[in-house]
Amino acid sequence: MNLIESFISSIKNIRAHKLRSFLTMLGMIIGISAVIIILSLGAGAQGLILDQISGVGTNLIGVLPGQAEEDGPPASILGITVTTLKFEDAQAIGESRNAPNVQDVAAYVRGTATVVYRNKDVGTSFTGTTASYLDVEETDVKQGRFFDQSEEVGIHRVAVLGSTLTKDLFGEQNPIGQNIKIKKELFRVVGVMKERGSSFFVNQDDEIFVPLQTAQKILLGINHLNFIRAKIDSPENIEQSLEDIKVTLREKHDIDNPEEDDFTVRSTQTATDILTQVTNALKFFLVAIASIALIVGGIGIMNIMLVVVNERIREIGLRKALGATRKDVIGQFIMETVIISLIGGVIGIIIGALISVIISLVINYLGFSWQLVISLSSILIAVTFSIIVGLVFGIYPALKAAKLDPITALRYE
Repeated sequence: MNLIESFISSIKNIRAHKLRSFLTMLGMIIGISAVIIILSLGAGAQGLILDQISGVGTNLIGVLPGQAEEDGPPASILGITVTTLKFEDAQAIGESRNAPNVQDVAAYVRGTATVVYRNKDVGTSFTGTTASYLDVEETDVKQGRFFDQSEEVGIHRVAVLGSTLTKDLFGEQNPIGQNIKIKKELFRVVGVMKERGSSFFVNQDDEIFVPLQTAQKILLGINHLNFIRAKIDSPENIEQSLEDIKVTLREKHDIDNPEEDDFTVRSTQTATDILTQVTNALKFFLVAIASIALIVGGIGIMNIMLVVVNERIREIGLRKALGATRKDVIGQFIMETVIISLIGGVIGIIIGALISVIISLVINYLGFSWQLVISLSSILIAVTFSIIVGLVFGIYPALKAAKLDPITALRYE
């Protein structure tokens, strides 16, 4: 029996038992769908994260409290509160004698609060920062003004609103000069930021910006910083500035041994590289877990094919009696297994792609810039998996069928 005849015979046998064939494929469909969805979501999430970082700027250096391994995240990123970073550290970094290539520095603290204006209240996040925020972040106000240096160091109750929050609270009314309450504390609105979108999964248009010390003393009751950002004059000077900032902070914190650093200094490029490695590892780890479903599906296919062998013992005996070789019988059953796996794989690819499209549409509807990525490599991986599973799990039933004695098989009831 040649390959074409074996293929046609396999298709006839599969069509003769449609429901059983579909149930046999089901494990393969689920496994392949999971692989496609995870690869698509992994690529989309990776692109979103990296876009968020690059959107901040390529000439920025971030300083976070807490030490980190060279390729690992700082403790503060993991949700651990570290209080080693102070406003004086930001001031030291901004001095030209310490870091000559640093153009400007902004210090940050963040929190959440309910904002009230008359009978309207909105739950949102706030950022306490310095007047240099506009220069470091390369943004501007759309209406009114930002707070100045005199207001950043005193307890001045002024606030600048994000554009979305302004609409939620004031509608079409002019917010400048109006009083709002943040955590029951009265603030005067002095400005409205221009639209900026999301950064690091935070909608900047839904935020409130207040002077740093006001946020620390009045809203949070702390004296440390969450992080610092330094703007460097040129990308070529990033590496030198990284070292300058480290040396400056070690002097401020009386640290002699770099292994005892209580801070982490990273450029946006370093953060991009680390997150690329982390997201790649996570993506392939999840694919490996999803592949377990393929193994389960393969075992299901093998079990059904063993049942099929028992059902077709007389047929096998007759074919052998008419001259079919051991090779023909093995080829027939492997062909059926591979076709079932391949059809299941194709259906899985289609379902996985459709679910990925739906997820992409939902995430984009929620306001995130999500790229739909269904790569040719993921489809090739899925098809290859399907064929390999068909071959591997079809061998044992095929060998069992080929070993049947034709005389015994013809007498089988």
